[in-house]
Amino acid sequence: MAAYYSEKVMDHFTHPRNVGEIPDADGVGEIGNAKCGDIMKMYIKVADGRIADVKFKTFGCGSAIATSSIATEMIKGKTIEEALTLSNKAVVEALDGLPAHKIHCSVLAEQSIKAAIADYYRRQGIDPTPIVGELPDPEEEVCHLH
Repeated sequence: MAAYYSEKVMDHFTHPRNVGEIPDADGVGEIGNAKCGDIMKMYIKVADGRIADVKFKTFGCGSAIATSSIATEMIKGKTIEEALTLSNKAVVEALDGLPAHKIHCSVLAEQSIKAAIADYYRRQGIDPTPIVGELPDPEEEVCHLH
């Protein structure tokens, strides 16, 4: 049975926003595993406590690209605190849904943003764990989410 993809998923897959790298990023987070096939890398630029710019590079399926794209749009211009509240559920809702077997892509999008923010705090000499929470080890298998 073919999976149903909303118009928003197709739009963000075929016309992804904020693709690329930020060479002088204030925080970089990478989540995923080549063994699974989905790897997301988020770059953030912070100014006055806000996400001034965000870019992503994703290696994965169309749902992984679409969730990365919409997640960057959802946090751009937001405060770090607001960006940390972005949930995978909100990403799925913003895309008008994802097939059940693709929900893990939204989890990766949420986690890659948190990883970039954690990196930002580390670069400031601040322990990110009390703020961001525990993140999966990038080397660990995340394939169980599939």
